[in-house]
Amino acid sequence: MKTSTVKLAGIDVEVFEAGSGAPLLWLHGANGFAPAHPFVEPFAARRRLVVPSHPGFGKSGLPLWLDRPDDIAIIYLELLDRLGFAKADLVGCSLGGWIAAEMASMAPERFSKIVLVGPGGVKVGPGDKLDIPDIWAMPQEEVNKLLFHDPAKMAMDPSKLSDEQLSILLRNRETTALLTWEPWMHNPKLKHRLHRVRAPTLFVRGVSDGLMSAAYVDAYAKLIPGARTATIAAAGHAPHIEQPAAFAATVLPFLDG
Repeated sequence: MKTSTVKLAGIDVEVFEAGSGAPLLWLHGANGFAPAHPFVEPFAARRRLVVPSHPGFGKSGLPLWLDRPDDIAIIYLELLDRLGFAKADLVGCSLGGWIAAEMASMAPERFSKIVLVGPGGVKVGPGDKLDIPDIWAMPQEEVNKLLFHDPAKMAMDPSKLSDEQLSILLRNRETTALLTWEPWMHNPKLKHRLHRVRAPTLFVRGVSDGLMSAAYVDAYAKLIPGARTATIAAAGHAPHIEQPAAFAATVLPFLDG
């Protein structure tokens, strides 16, 4: 395992790597990434796992010009070039799923297999109704009920975090708001580009995900030719965190197939 800083488009981007084998680029969600996350071990055992911290997350820089997920998608295509990956597998979770979808529509030839876990990024319902609940308009306790199958088990105690961890937590939230606020949780242009995706694509959703409904994920999947869906039991919006063994048992056979 190693963590390094890579300068991309003038931005210092923190990049975690572990394992060996075929490259797998993993794009984290709004809560950020930590090497202790339970999905790291099973995926690093089978792949060269590369997890960048998005600009504005973790210890990665955030320039004033960057304000949308498609900006990050272009930066990560440069990261693939820098690492020498002509082609890679791609996993994106939530916000990272949005970024992954942008990347796959921009450069479809760069990806062998794609997994999108509760991704945002498109508008599939009527214009006068939100597809995804506004998490900034409700108390954190209510948000946790949308995020987790078992909120009590996944609850975080801020008093047990270091000053650095608290600073990163708040910075992650601030950057999430910057990237997703207007228009809320989608890029109006993305849905018109997804037909370009060539790689076999799997959408994964936790059965208790209160952010990305089953109807939303199903409609999203229909925008990518040949995409299919899978559901993880006893999991919410982050099945790779809440049910890592079941998640790995679903996703690794797809990547290896």
